[in-house]
Amino acid sequence: MRVLMFGWEFPPHITGGLGTACFGLTKGLSKHHIDILFVVPRAYGDESSETARLVNASEVSVDMEESEYQEYWKRISYMQIGSNIIPYVGPEEFKEIMSKSELEKASLESKVLSKKYTFSGKYGQDLLEEVSRYALVASAIAARNEFDIIHAHDWLTYSAGIAAKKVSGKPLVVHMHATEFDRSGENINQAVFDIEKKGMEEADRVITVSNLTRKIVIEKYGINPDKITTVYNAVEPADKSHLDDIHKTVQEKVVTFLGRITFQKGPEYFIESAKKIIDKDSNVRFVMAGTGDMMNRMIKRVAELRIANKFHFTGFLQGQDVDRMLAVSDVFVMPSVSEPFGIVPLEAMRSNVPVVISRQSGVSEILKHALKVDFWDIDAMADAIHGLLHYDALSRMFRKYGKSEVENLKWENAAFHVKNIYSELLNVTAKQ
Repeated sequence: MRVLMFGWEFPPHITGGLGTACFGLTKGLSKHHIDILFVVPRAYGDESSETARLVNASEVSVDMEESEYQEYWKRISYMQIGSNIIPYVGPEEFKEIMSKSELEKASLESKVLSKKYTFSGKYGQDLLEEVSRYALVASAIAARNEFDIIHAHDWLTYSAGIAAKKVSGKPLVVHMHATEFDRSGENINQAVFDIEKKGMEEADRVITVSNLTRKIVIEKYGINPDKITTVYNAVEPADKSHLDDIHKTVQEKVVTFLGRITFQKGPEYFIESAKKIIDKDSNVRFVMAGTGDMMNRMIKRVAELRIANKFHFTGFLQGQDVDRMLAVSDVFVMPSVSEPFGIVPLEAMRSNVPVVISRQSGVSEILKHALKVDFWDIDAMADAIHGLLHYDALSRMFRKYGKSEVENLKWENAAFHVKNIYSELLNVTAKQ
């Protein structure tokens, strides 16, 4: 079975959990003998080729004087994008980015239709033209390659998936890793909502990463429940021998938040809980690892609470820096307001770190050995953190059984469910 898969990032060049999930799934699918042609806007040459054959969209030339490309373009609706739609940039930063690119709008279509185009592969000011160009390139790739199924990850690639389906007539699976309601709450961007809704309506199957996300897709987007399947994410096994010589340089206990500092991740609730604990226990330090549009506001709040001497901001971490941070952590906290899944708690548990997670997260549906609280209940959050820090038997139990639990959450198992979705689609197509 051959799959044409569209993503926006691929390790080691990632900004969040999307690239990590894509890599894990492709690795799992390869173990089930699925051949994958994985398209990214921009490849750097150092990506792993063990799980999929990567296609660099920046290397696909388009000549609009040729009739075939004119036909491709007719199939693609040109999208006008605005507001806070970039997954890893907040509304304030996005407004600034878009104001800088206003003057460039007149030449936007000519850029998209140019013969050669180099994608940034990022989430910056050229996102509008990159998404449109990506869909155009997807049509060309679909026409030139043999495959059985199309799989598009997250809203940025849905238009590419639709374009490929229209060219090839092959069935389309879209993967909903996060909805606009997760990113923006109820104050959604209508343009993004429309793109997500269109993608799921055009798809033959929709994969959601949790039942929490499935419920949102049904209730908020009106998608037929019969074509939605939940497939939980997993975590990659890893060799941690390089961490054996890492030791804490502070005597205090360390409590860590690791993620984007945005509305969705609930960083303010972590800070308020930290204040409650520090007031009672001076032998604790708190770390907020990540960046985002709320970072300056969070730094200001820490200063207002007068806990800056016990609170540290590291900036964005990835790769081995994440491993090192978890290696010196005593507790990991994910207080997300709305988390479709949440891979980082799995990485923490794999590193022998007990976790506190919000009930408003997809991963809470499958984890047994994690303390769960409502994101807004800072008293319960503080109590859970305090318990793991001061009751050794409790901490040991969550470390031991948590690691064992996570080791059984394998991408190979998630991929098995995805392969079944592919097979069901092909059987239906064959009967039509």
